[in-house]
Amino acid sequence: MPAAVPLSSFSYVPETKVELEWADLETIDLSNFDDPKERKRLATQLINAVRTKGFLYVKGWKGISSERVDRQFAIGQSFYELPLEEKSKYIPNLDAGEYNGYRPAGRRIVNEATGIRDRTEVYNIPKFNGFFPREHPAPVAENIGEIEQFARDLHTHILDPLFILFAIALELPENYFTDQHKYEEKSEDHLRYMKYSKYSPEETELLGDGLWSRGHTDLGSITLLFRQPVAALQIQDRETGKWSWVKPQDGTLTVNTCDALSFLTGGYVRSTIHRVSVPPADQRNVDRLGLLYFARPHNNIHLNSIKDSPVLQREGFTTNELEKAGEVPTMEEWTFKKQTWQQSSGGYKHNATIVPGFTEKLYA
Repeated sequence: MPAAVPLSSFSYVPETKVELEWADLETIDLSNFDDPKERKRLATQLINAVRTKGFLYVKGWKGISSERVDRQFAIGQSFYELPLEEKSKYIPNLDAGEYNGYRPAGRRIVNEATGIRDRTEVYNIPKFNGFFPREHPAPVAENIGEIEQFARDLHTHILDPLFILFAIALELPENYFTDQHKYEEKSEDHLRYMKYSKYSPEETELLGDGLWSRGHTDLGSITLLFRQPVAALQIQDRETGKWSWVKPQDGTLTVNTCDALSFLTGGYVRSTIHRVSVPPADQRNVDRLGLLYFARPHNNIHLNSIKDSPVLQREGFTTNELEKAGEVPTMEEWTFKKQTWQQSSGGYKHNATIVPGFTEKLYA
């Protein structure tokens, strides 16, 4: 394990005491993942969870202690304490869909009637596999070995088990999805430190609908979100369209399914619509720091639906919307098309065609 570099102290804020309508989500416990019988049960639990809710909790993983997670939050906090001038040295070409590095707050108008802009900052760190050489600001550079090991362990101890469970659920060879998500291959995975800065009460009124980020889907395979106690994440029920809050659960991370996995499964596993709300009243005086990992298939994979899954064949999920449009992009092409749309400055661009067959929407 790389030597730890001293950081500014990080502490979690208290959870909200406001009574909220929490989503009822499944919890996948990986502690007995090595038992073949348990894998089958977990695979059934996982596929049912993502097909009904699209979000779930995961606990019981091996190899990543809570102290290591806390260190990542501390690194993220130290980065955001840097002056804007220093952080801005690491801004990529956002308008061209590049996203590794720093994205400053204020690019997006969140309410066009009042003109108020977002307060969301992002720092993305790509894979450490030789394809993405980068310079980083001091809090990241001084801890880069620790960050790399953390990202690699996420693959080994969390992502790989989940991808194996997906394969079992679809009656595919266990290595089917892990072979499409190898750490050493080129893909647009990234670890993210994400900060939502608080608004004043007067500014919150200007938001109108009380949203920091409108409803959207993620573009990759699955997203990992480590627990942090500021309540803001909401998911949309697939049957009713109703929004509910995702409760921070001790010792867990939250997982959601994304666009690429939906394409690959012909829509059998759907991408999950979620948004970020203004926190409840007793948490509006604090900033919200997030630690996330976005998993994506290899760049050269074409996003055709899987043809050799007995489950998808039986259920009739063998053709996706890209195939119906007659033009199936690679994962790399898809990533940069959607990232360009997501990162566009100014107001929200509604009903944009990202690629033939896929029109992006914004949800309330």
